[in-house]
Amino acid sequence: MVVKVGTTLLTSGRDHLDLAMMAMLVEQIAELHSRGREVILVSSGAVAAGRERLRRRTAAGVSGTPLKQVLASIGQSHLMSTYEMLFSRHDITIAQALLTRECLTDRSGYLNARNTLLALCDMRVVCIVNENDVVAVEELEERRFGDNDNLSAMVANLVDADQLIILTDTGGLYSADPRLCPEAELIPLVETINAAIQGLAGGTLSGQGVGGMLTKIEAARVATSSGVDVVVASGHEANVLLRVDSGERIGTLFPASSSKLESRKRWMASGLASHGRITVDAGAVRALKKATGSLLPAGIVRVVGTFSRGDIVDVVTEDGERVASGIVNYDSVDVGKVQGLHSDRIPEVLEHVYGDEVIHRNNMVVL
Repeated sequence: MVVKVGTTLLTSGRDHLDLAMMAMLVEQIAELHSRGREVILVSSGAVAAGRERLRRRTAAGVSGTPLKQVLASIGQSHLMSTYEMLFSRHDITIAQALLTRECLTDRSGYLNARNTLLALCDMRVVCIVNENDVVAVEELEERRFGDNDNLSAMVANLVDADQLIILTDTGGLYSADPRLCPEAELIPLVETINAAIQGLAGGTLSGQGVGGMLTKIEAARVATSSGVDVVVASGHEANVLLRVDSGERIGTLFPASSSKLESRKRWMASGLASHGRITVDAGAVRALKKATGSLLPAGIVRVVGTFSRGDIVDVVTEDGERVASGIVNYDSVDVGKVQGLHSDRIPEVLEHVYGDEVIHRNNMVVL
């Protein structure tokens, strides 16, 4: 299983690491470890730990993203030394993996990361994963996961996890913001992630964290489409990890929306290697979701980005919702030329024909 813990939980909303909270989480992971579970921990907290170490000292002229990089660089060793101390009490060896989106967009990088994490699991080592904030800066969006919620979903996808548990400072997904509406009710089960569910997520609920409930919904969409069950629950619940592992319903469960995907399709579903987007009409969306057809040019309304034949692209609705990813038979210029046309007209428009489908069903994963 993959367990994700955020900054607000690790600091209890303050400006330094909460050792008691971290010890409680580590104790639960140690118990899971003794039960034979293979656990990967996706942990935020490096920037907060760096702020704690640096205290009130700041470098002249350093602010914004550069300051965040400085804090992450200082705090990462402090965060890991704290985890090292806590896990050593349970005689558990830990490892560290700092990932960026860029290192996983390449197929070989994706497989190398996968092999390393799985080998650590086989060796009964608890790997602690974080985004490499020192190099993954906001100005280079293609290098960033954006938040550790999405990173945890990518890791769950990467290692073919059975379960992703996202621990936060709220009880799960509610019918309304529980801070503003005392009558808000916890939603225990979400079988389909749609616009209504995304609307309930709202914005960021945390003070120090980057993500909010909306990013957790986005992470759940990625993970469940890869065959991973997702639970979003409060890390303040007593023994929350152990109780979830024992089958108790806590927080909000997002059950897997598909069976386990083979490795190549998991990579496509992650969205990491996408080179562009193809927008399709409602009819094409219905055909794709029925799992009966390939993507034909007739249903295409727009092409965004530059890609070549053999690249992976995202298929999105006219509202921008990603519904599939797959390997294209034609480059972006050619797709633009044939969009909206019936397949039998492809030879009239293009000098080369690679089939009636822009993306064949066998080279596509529908989310």
